[in-house]
Amino acid sequence: MSIETMIFLFTAMLLMGVLATKFSTRLGLPSLVLFLLVGMGMNQFVFFENVEITQLIGIMALIIILFEGGTQTKWTQIKPIVGSASILATLGVLITSLIAGLAAMYILNFSLLEGLLFGAIVGSTDAAAVFSVLGNKNIKRKLTSTLEAESGSNDPMAVFLTVAFIEMIQIPDASIWTAIGSFFVQMGLGLLLGLALGKLTVLTINHIKLDTAGLYPVLALGMATLTYITTDSIGGSGLLAVYVMAVVVGNNDLLYRFTILRFNEGFAWMMQILMFILLGLLVFPSQLLNVFWQGIALSIILMFVARPIAVFISMLFLKYNIKEQLFISWAGLKGAVPIVLATYPIIAGIESSELIFNVVFFVVLISALVQGSSLSWLAEKLHLTGRDKENLLPSLEIINLGKTDSEIIEVSVTDSSPAVDTSLIDLVLPDNTLIIGIIREGELITPIGNSVIHENDTLYVLSHKKSREKAKAAIIGKKKEKKLPES
Repeated sequence: MSIETMIFLFTAMLLMGVLATKFSTRLGLPSLVLFLLVGMGMNQFVFFENVEITQLIGIMALIIILFEGGTQTKWTQIKPIVGSASILATLGVLITSLIAGLAAMYILNFSLLEGLLFGAIVGSTDAAAVFSVLGNKNIKRKLTSTLEAESGSNDPMAVFLTVAFIEMIQIPDASIWTAIGSFFVQMGLGLLLGLALGKLTVLTINHIKLDTAGLYPVLALGMATLTYITTDSIGGSGLLAVYVMAVVVGNNDLLYRFTILRFNEGFAWMMQILMFILLGLLVFPSQLLNVFWQGIALSIILMFVARPIAVFISMLFLKYNIKEQLFISWAGLKGAVPIVLATYPIIAGIESSELIFNVVFFVVLISALVQGSSLSWLAEKLHLTGRDKENLLPSLEIINLGKTDSEIIEVSVTDSSPAVDTSLIDLVLPDNTLIIGIIREGELITPIGNSVIHENDTLYVLSHKKSREKAKAAIIGKKKEKKLPES
């Protein structure tokens, strides 16, 4: 293709992706469904079959999406469910993969290893799909936290199983025990390096002085990709490391936090659009029709048999009632990860790779269409909804503070904060410190002298960088900061 054609294609992908997002909201469908359909429609006019490029862009997109999702994750919300999410991300994925793999062996006439390879590819839930579908739902926080933490941490298990089964197909004498040992090494390194590089990222951002605030999001994203490649190059799980690193970054005080988060959000959407449309370009509707009945059968088994059994076994002794387990079972959304993993057998030259890719694509479409569009309805029927989510103003972008010694910090007021029920005129703040905005129940309140601070308010404070800790202490107290535990 000429340069002009490539630029036109890139422009068309972005604009059609944005429009698809608008229509998906009105239709009640996950946006990824329309992205994939846009890609499938475009391949009638653009011939594209570069699997390697698609895989590269897919992995880069997953890094960015996991980083964005992790920085938005509150440690106080996921801390109580870390154990549950970890079990779902490991044992749950394993059980789902085994059941789906055995079903694929008979339905697709695969060998045992080929069937298990298919099961491994579709065994995990997808972070991009889960974050986008649950992001605007009023489902109970316990459940959304569990599902988001699971989807953010179960990719390593799926990648491990996929690579292990490809190796066993290519090298029949490969040892299963070596693969199991490798899994624990990958998970351990991913967790440790994620924690370490997360702390390093926070220190770097807070102590380096760049000429413009616009460079801080680039620095943060660079640290995320550095986390992935460093961990992956020494045999760890790069995707797990990125998610852990992002959770550490998102739960620490960070200079230019608003700028970084808003950049991440926009960039993650762009990469999600490009990734799904490119994946759609690899598939032709006629190929999906050839696996229609097999895809339907495997989708039904995944949704109604494999995922529910995996969830109920994994959560047997956990504090989730039947309704919550049913909902978690139904929320096993498939998305980009299975399709990206389905490119691995193609690149590895596995004989049945084309059939695997087409069936995986079909399963993802069915999962997104059926499960993604019915999550809110099911949550309401099971009485698992909370109060409607508030549209909190995500940031307060006033001026560029890049070349000053001041910054805007966000402070959340708790019931034990000393500033509760105190008027701004009576609040003792450091010199050159000003409260410039109060968010209360989703509304922005203009602060004046007799404004009274309430519990659960979010304050935006303009302060000198050296006074940030004193300013926070005056509002929430010196011992109210919550940090991630040391590993």
